[in-house]
Amino acid sequence: MAVTEMQKLTVIGLNSTQTPFLHELMRLGVVEINSQVGAVNDEQWMPDIFRTSNSADVSRLEADILRVSTALSAISKYDTAKQPLLRIREEFGLTQFIDYMNQVKTKLERTVDQAVEADRKIVESKTEINRIRTVMTGLEPWKNLDVPVEQMETKFACSVMGTVAAKTNSTQMKTNILEHVPSVVVEEVGADKQQRYFFFLCLKEEKDALYDALRPFGFIPVTLAETKGTPAELIQSYQQKQQELENLISEAEAVLAGLSSARRDIEFLYDSLCARRDRAKIVGDMLSTETVFYFDGWIPKRSRPKVEKLLESYEYYYDIQDPKPEEQVPILLHNNSVVQAFEGVTSMYSLPSRHDVDPTALLAPFYFIFFGLMLSDAAYGIILSVGCAIMIRKYKPEGMMYRMLKMFFYCGISTFIWGALFGGWFGDFFTVAARTMFGIDFVIPPIWFNPLAEPMKLLVFSLILGGIHIFVGMGVQAYMFIRDGHPLDALFDIGLWYLLFIGLVMFGLGGSISAALPNVGKYMAIVGAVGILITGGRKKKGLGKITGGLGSLYGITSYLSDVLSYSRLLALGLATGVVAQVINTLGSLAGGGIVGSLVLIVVFLAGTVFNIAINALGAFVHSCRLQYVEFFGKFYEGGGREFRPFARNTKYIKIIEEDVEDGR
Repeated sequence: MAVTEMQKLTVIGLNSTQTPFLHELMRLGVVEINSQVGAVNDEQWMPDIFRTSNSADVSRLEADILRVSTALSAISKYDTAKQPLLRIREEFGLTQFIDYMNQVKTKLERTVDQAVEADRKIVESKTEINRIRTVMTGLEPWKNLDVPVEQMETKFACSVMGTVAAKTNSTQMKTNILEHVPSVVVEEVGADKQQRYFFFLCLKEEKDALYDALRPFGFIPVTLAETKGTPAELIQSYQQKQQELENLISEAEAVLAGLSSARRDIEFLYDSLCARRDRAKIVGDMLSTETVFYFDGWIPKRSRPKVEKLLESYEYYYDIQDPKPEEQVPILLHNNSVVQAFEGVTSMYSLPSRHDVDPTALLAPFYFIFFGLMLSDAAYGIILSVGCAIMIRKYKPEGMMYRMLKMFFYCGISTFIWGALFGGWFGDFFTVAARTMFGIDFVIPPIWFNPLAEPMKLLVFSLILGGIHIFVGMGVQAYMFIRDGHPLDALFDIGLWYLLFIGLVMFGLGGSISAALPNVGKYMAIVGAVGILITGGRKKKGLGKITGGLGSLYGITSYLSDVLSYSRLLALGLATGVVAQVINTLGSLAGGGIVGSLVLIVVFLAGTVFNIAINALGAFVHSCRLQYVEFFGKFYEGGGREFRPFARNTKYIKIIEEDVEDGR
């Protein structure tokens, strides 16, 4: 339950030392700087205080970043080198990186120009090829017409071109045309499955009559926009032009393929430009006079000593204060390495607000249990954990990807534990394989029980887990009431419900433990129910005090439906085992022997991949759903804004600061 405590930072410094200071501040990476838009509204001060106008620098850097990004995208399409599944950022010391970029920057800029120009040629050539193909498609039906398009009209005669539907009776159409325009020349140039293509030559004064004769047959006029040559000659010239463009594309692609060796350095240039752009944006967010600049922002309280040390080294004025109760504070979670793996579950819903409890430490053990219970196959758990461990060790992921892989590693351990308890090892594969391949009976017994044989036992256990989960959520709400100075709300809104539910459980099930428990439970439930009726409407007026209590007590149906939601633990837990057994049964249908054994193995491997994928996804989604709806619904509001410090947000490189600890 660790939301990092934040403090408000205000700084006034000299413009003459602003640039080196910003480099040092970015290196620390622990200060979020607020935009100062609208910060100064006093007309008396406005003539002397202004925001630094560096939008031109930011725009220029944005344009440079776009060009480099375009070059990288173009080169990557033709880079034949094998790319890793997950990208590992290359580590550099800051001085080493700066020196290296100073050496290669000029050459890299020329390389980027080459890549952008080659990409432009490819894009423009492909666009032109598409246009040419469209034109040739329009000319293709007319390729047998030996009349040049520039000679479609003389002083006294004109031509008409067009189409009719393929099912049109062309003989009847010609007869009708000749009856109305006896002097017309009719030529069917071509046909396809949809249309027939006709060329007509007539006197100009007969053109309208020709159209009248064609109208009953659904004639559609066609005009060729080209200016010179027969359709066949035009098609040939377009084919030549298309070939020239394809050659140009091949040359440009060869250029991009040749530049693939510079891809690494271009990626470094991209990160360098992004860092410069970020610094320029920050400068634009500050207020300045002729001699000093001002900004305010947020720092984690634990990072205060380092920030103070930096500010004092520059002899800047600064002030650090705790935030006011009404201020919106950025949120930074701080948990141990195990709980941190589950922060992604919280973040996908919403970060906690300033006054919320960080639910990550509370949901982590439940998520661990629920995921494993839903997947519940020991072999699948081993595969999941080993696969995640290999990816973490080999690819060294960072940020959210690292946390998610680590979470699934832990969930794989949970899956292994539950699978061993339930006797699930690839379903019943080893039993089926032993019987099919060797004709012997071999069973791995469950440590606890087999859910497929005793589903009601698993259902009861799932509902008990759900009740505990909900009780913990209610307990957190009670803690928040007490923390905020409302102990009576904790007693009336949570404590009485505890009394009611515990009493009902003791009344219904306590007899198996002690004969006295049902009687005690009955009175506990009565006290809880009466207490809810009396206090449920305490904050309302008049008749609402009575109806409010009834409405509060009616809320028991909501709690019951919440508990029933945990039956999905049973459903998904059984689904994994049932699907695995079906796969194994299908694989064994070919019988024994070499062929049967091969079929079993092939079906088993394909089915196992499918079963792990579909049921691991289901376990992930439904475990999240139980947290978000049933658990968070009891105490959590969320809506927090993520803490975004001014730092080096690099994509391809990782700057190593040997002399600086991570302030976050």
